[in-house]
Amino acid sequence: MGGRRLIAIALAGAIMCAGAAEARVAAPPSVSLGVIFPEGWTVREMVGRVAAVRRIAIRKRHVKPVLTARAYARAAADALPPRAFRRSVTRRTIEGFLFPSRYNFGLSTSAPDLIALQLGEFDRQWAKVGLRVAASHGLGPYDVLIVASMIERETVVPAERALVSAVIYNRLAADMPLAIDATLRYGLGVPGTRPLTKADLASRTPYNTRRYKGLPPTPIGNPGLASMRAAAHPAKVDYLYYVRKPDKLHHFFTADADEFCRKAREYGYGC
Repeated sequence: MGGRRLIAIALAGAIMCAGAAEARVAAPPSVSLGVIFPEGWTVREMVGRVAAVRRIAIRKRHVKPVLTARAYARAAADALPPRAFRRSVTRRTIEGFLFPSRYNFGLSTSAPDLIALQLGEFDRQWAKVGLRVAASHGLGPYDVLIVASMIERETVVPAERALVSAVIYNRLAADMPLAIDATLRYGLGVPGTRPLTKADLASRTPYNTRRYKGLPPTPIGNPGLASMRAAAHPAKVDYLYYVRKPDKLHHFFTADADEFCRKAREYGYGC
């Protein structure tokens, strides 16, 4: 009897240990995930990135986050711009205010949670942008944000941000169309990999800055701090034109239309 009792106790202990181990395995894991939004990306591109990150989490991390691309798109559509901008925003859009950066999130992080993180980071970074110079040129905070979004799309080399900003300021002051194709691409949803057609260039979208003078109605992406600062502090130059050099990185800048056309033809562009 004593031997059987000892065996029974040992079996019970083994079962309890096995149960505890099984419980440890079954416990929900503490998983930290991350999503990176590059500078200049649009809300639509950010939605695509959220979808990609979720697929990777499911396939490689074997976890299923609450965050989905559809929920993120809906949360972005429902979100309001920062309070200081609400009188200036004439279209219901959060474009420009979702600060591009890396954001860590967990399995239970919701889409509104992530949007709130981005809006909070925008507020922190925007506080570093001085607006006195822009105001002296008649540009308000939302105007500066729109300019920053164009600078982000137009430049690759950091040193050229303030120069592109100056061209935009100078053209606005001269009552010239900005003629920035990145705005037209945004308005029509034309990717940078596809050439603009004659029909595109003749489009009546308000983002066609070849046809319509002034700034486009909204930002065309979500700029980073460097472009925001360049938009608020343009270089002190008289440039009115720029054309991308064959290296696809740098631009040639000039205040002379004839010189611009000569360079444009030299680089293989029309003028």
